[in-house]
Amino acid sequence: MSLYDDAVLVLKGYEGQDELRQSYLDHLAAHPDGMWKACHAGHVTASALVIDPERGRVLLTLHRKLRMWLQMGGHCEPGDATVAAAALREATEESGMAGLTLLPGGPVRLDRHPIPSPCHWHYDVQYAALAPSGAVEAISDESLDLRWFAYGEVAGVADDSVVRLLAAARARL
Repeated sequence: MSLYDDAVLVLKGYEGQDELRQSYLDHLAAHPDGMWKACHAGHVTASALVIDPERGRVLLTLHRKLRMWLQMGGHCEPGDATVAAAALREATEESGMAGLTLLPGGPVRLDRHPIPSPCHWHYDVQYAALAPSGAVEAISDESLDLRWFAYGEVAGVADDSVVRLLAAARARL
């Protein structure tokens, strides 16, 4: 199965955010290259909020280009077999942590947001990744900083999309 086919199946099986979910499916139907950064009309991305439920905290990255505290994530790559695998790869690369596992049940949210030209939209499929006990983060080249934030601190440092993702992840826990 191709990554495109996996994305369509994941989206068809996702419950909630019906109108937004349908816009993702419509975009992919209109753009067979909609999984890739080269699709300037917009493309699917995969992200994961790294969460440590034992200590009530999440790991956020200070994005190098956007200079915002965000969850780990980014573009799908040809080696990604599934959207979930892309999210887990991104979370592992950007957090520097081995042993992350995705929260069962598929994506926890969808978030479509505009991005600078030449592209127009990121159709982000958002997961939550559980940090193993005792895991130590390591900053990547894509980040200016990595930092753990208590659940209650997230709204003070991150935008509403991250706050909504945290709420959805906590509800899934």
